[in-house]
Amino acid sequence: MIALSVNVNKIAVLRNARGGGEPDVIRAARVCIAAGCQGITVHPRPDQRHIRAADVGALAALCRDEIEFNIEGNGFAPPREGYPGLLALVRDARPAQCTLVPDGDGQVTSDHGFDLRADAARLRPLIAELKAGGARVSLFMDAGATDIGRVAEIGADRVELYTGPYAAAFARGDYARELDVCAASAEAARAAGLGVNAGHDLDQANLPALKAAIPCLAEVSIGHALISEALYAGLAPTVRAYLKILAA
Repeated sequence: MIALSVNVNKIAVLRNARGGGEPDVIRAARVCIAAGCQGITVHPRPDQRHIRAADVGALAALCRDEIEFNIEGNGFAPPREGYPGLLALVRDARPAQCTLVPDGDGQVTSDHGFDLRADAARLRPLIAELKAGGARVSLFMDAGATDIGRVAEIGADRVELYTGPYAAAFARGDYARELDVCAASAEAARAAGLGVNAGHDLDQANLPALKAAIPCLAEVSIGHALISEALYAGLAPTVRAYLKILAA
């Protein structure tokens, strides 16, 4: 079965908008776990717009004996007040997986994958350090990137395919080409010995076609759509709805 890792960033966005502790990120993660998800994902950013360092530690403790914990982020972003840096967070939290993402401070959300022509040399020692600490390492990559096979060469274990263009095409009703691109990239990753994750703008409408097109899909990370849908349907029922799609 394809694993569902619920990204709880949006819970923290809502909490931070008001201040205080509600909605409680840990309580929300517990609801997702009780509903059957296989993982919890966070993407702590240096500006602390949503998940904070304290959240990472608390979620790591919650997930350690229950399910997988996935920390996403830019390993090259320097530490600053309140943000110790991705490597420090991973060393302390010891997640099952660390997904490296080439995002900048000004980005509202991740919108592109790594270009290994520019990034391979500096990624290699970072990946080695993360793996030495016990984390499985995944690289955020554009579907259609010609260098997906090189991800294995620099030591990573998986790719996370950026599915934003596919989701946008699905919303327009003309998604066959983008779906084929995702499927071809997944097969290239599999042929290189890599596991395949996917994420970005996935929802209950576009997930079934992606799942059918990528037989080797190991995990999807879903946050914005799932939390948005949960506002109407409830958090636990929404998690179960995604799990039903992935199990079909």
